[in-house]
Amino acid sequence: MKTPKTLLPLFDDGIIDTVVSRLQSGKEATVYIVTSGSATRCAKVYKQSQQRSFHKAAEYTEGRKARGSRNARAAGKRTQYGRKVQEAEWKNAEVDALYKLYGADIRVPKPFGVFDGVLLMELVLDAEGRPAPRLGEVEMTPAQAVEWHTFMIRQIVRMLCVGLIHGDLSEYNVLVGPDGPVIIDLPQAVDAASNNNTFRMFARDVNNLRATFGRVAPEILETEYALEIWGLYEAAELAPETPLTGLFTRDETAADVGAVLDQIEEARREAEARQRGREEAEEGSHPS
Repeated sequence: MKTPKTLLPLFDDGIIDTVVSRLQSGKEATVYIVTSGSATRCAKVYKQSQQRSFHKAAEYTEGRKARGSRNARAAGKRTQYGRKVQEAEWKNAEVDALYKLYGADIRVPKPFGVFDGVLLMELVLDAEGRPAPRLGEVEMTPAQAVEWHTFMIRQIVRMLCVGLIHGDLSEYNVLVGPDGPVIIDLPQAVDAASNNNTFRMFARDVNNLRATFGRVAPEILETEYALEIWGLYEAAELAPETPLTGLFTRDETAADVGAVLDQIEEARREAEARQRGREEAEEGSHPS
């Protein structure tokens, strides 16, 4: 196929040798199958912000720190340089997350580096050596659904333990290789400690997978892993191998509204009495 302009610098530098085909084109990037020596890999080319359709990007980028004080100031502005910084940070987020997760033994594609803004990484294959399908394209048995759901929950826990939340996890962002699920697409990865939307995003990730696997194994729909895991995380009791049950007991104790109103009224009367006491004391200290 004709070589895309964005990949030409990688040819010139001898990083890739051929472009085999376009693998997919999504909302924030186009992925190509390329060769590098004897290896076949993926080259991810990010779209510019005006071409991307990824919605609500601001809630994902909240809490991210731009590299350098000048860049940090520019990232918050709508200048040409500011937009350039935002573009770079968007790409860097996936690269940083990919290296961090791969280093923590979380099942993501192996990264091979970033060259002229293009991310080169492992091409995930299926058992027959073809590009691996997405989770939503695979027919599962109930036993597979339970096994893969259990595995994905453990991967999500490992991600949270290194401080990251995928932020857009679903059957469309998980590939199925010979050894099971592989997590992909991380430009919207969220820092769990610095974003105010973290629990909502985390719960959405977990519950998206619950719905996907629950279509095949309905017992999964009864689990509450999002609440259980987040409770352990907030209590600083979550570790990569922390035992989980999928159970969570909500506090359904009904508030005694009458008692609360009585306490408010009592506090009001006490405040009025203190105010009267102060006024009487002031009058007593100023005789006519």
